[in-house]
Amino acid sequence: MSKKVKWGVLGTAGIAAGCTIPGMMKTESCGLYAIAGRSFEKALSFKERFGFEKAYSGYDALLADPEVEAVYIPLPNDIHCEWVIKALNARKHVLCEKPIAMNEAELRKMFAAAKENGVILMEAFAYLHSPYIAKLQSIIESGEIGKVDYIDTAFVTQGYTEDFRLHKEQGGGGIYDVGCYCTSMILSLIDSPVKYVKADAELDASGVDHLASAMIGFENGSRATFNAGMILGADTCDRYDRMFIHGSKGYIRSDTEYNGEGELSLTVTVKNEKGERISRTETVTAGSNYALELENMNECITNGAKPHISEEFSEKNMRLLDSILDAAGYNNT
Repeated sequence: MSKKVKWGVLGTAGIAAGCTIPGMMKTESCGLYAIAGRSFEKALSFKERFGFEKAYSGYDALLADPEVEAVYIPLPNDIHCEWVIKALNARKHVLCEKPIAMNEAELRKMFAAAKENGVILMEAFAYLHSPYIAKLQSIIESGEIGKVDYIDTAFVTQGYTEDFRLHKEQGGGGIYDVGCYCTSMILSLIDSPVKYVKADAELDASGVDHLASAMIGFENGSRATFNAGMILGADTCDRYDRMFIHGSKGYIRSDTEYNGEGELSLTVTVKNEKGERISRTETVTAGSNYALELENMNECITNGAKPHISEEFSEKNMRLLDSILDAAGYNNT
């Protein structure tokens, strides 16, 4: 068994409890060392629930612990930059929830701090570690469907009642929360600089986007569109996911949920020599994307591996999100 990395978690957010900490527990290389919360009582409850060795009142106390090697940050978007830089300056490796920053300027400051302190910073896009994404990429790279002409995707979730995603000052809204999945998916499948961005959004009275649509053009001629938002209903757990990749020789369709686990399917359609459409369905078995994410981070820390989500990719995605937010009027309110 490889060396266990001693992890600290800054915050008791739902995604930490429901996704990332269980992912840590599924990897042999993660040591659940410390949990910190604004409420010490909640931090203690996480300690007992998940088996952390220590619980801290306040995030600074955890960062001051010399035993902590790496920190996971699931805090609201608007304070990512502050606490990521504090953690990096404390010489902790950092895995920060997506979107890693509110804008490209913040992102650049964060990665600069990582370099200055000789530690690793990676954005937590767990779904991009999935073998399902690798399968999409391998089909495209094989040339089977030809050059990608057009991608259309969607990630629409239920409404929220009381959540930071409804607060503008905390970086709320569907573009930040689920639109970042769509943009990162598109950028992981089209390798070309962005040429133009067009977008529109339904904004509430506070300026938070509930539903947004975007069109992206690339310098190689490829185009992409997506819908993202939080409009399906306040008291449900429904969601809508869609993926269509059209190439010069065929296409891929899938309704697999973003960040899905288990048996995930996609359908590939191409034309044979007679011009007839031939379709096949492929199934990919995916375990915990969060465990895969943590395994990659731990390999980076202990064995010098490269982060699967690179600085360059995060920067490219943040720049695209900035353009979409500007085009949709989010930054005008």
